[in-house]
Amino acid sequence: MSSEEILTLLPYQKPFLFVDKLTEIAENGVVGTYTYQENEFFYEGHFKENPITPGVILTETMAQIGVVCLGIYLLKDEISSEKNPKIALTSNQIDFFLPVLPNERVTVISEKEYFRFGKLKCKVKMVNAKNELICRGTIAGMILAK
Repeated sequence: MSSEEILTLLPYQKPFLFVDKLTEIAENGVVGTYTYQENEFFYEGHFKENPITPGVILTETMAQIGVVCLGIYLLKDEISSEKNPKIALTSNQIDFFLPVLPNERVTVISEKEYFRFGKLKCKVKMVNAKNELICRGTIAGMILAK
């Protein structure tokens, strides 16, 4: 399954799609990027005159790239355009180190810890264009072919 096929199977759309490109995908992990445009819906109110990407959005970006995209890849033999995956976040623990500003491009690197009985758990980290660590942690979710 190609990166482009995975992106078409994501259950998100703008303004809540936070994946631009997958640069690597394999059984044990994924690497992808996203650029937060200055007109994103959440910048207007977070914070007044000093927009910063909310931590929940950074977490969602890591979940979309690091768990959902990888899960779709792992279920590639069971998923088709008529048979979309069912996805639910089950847990996350993220530590934040640097802010992300409008127009900043981030890279998410995810490493599979385990995938069994439909539950996928990954170590994820997000870095900026200077390869500085923005945040890292673990995210787990249920992903099933229906």
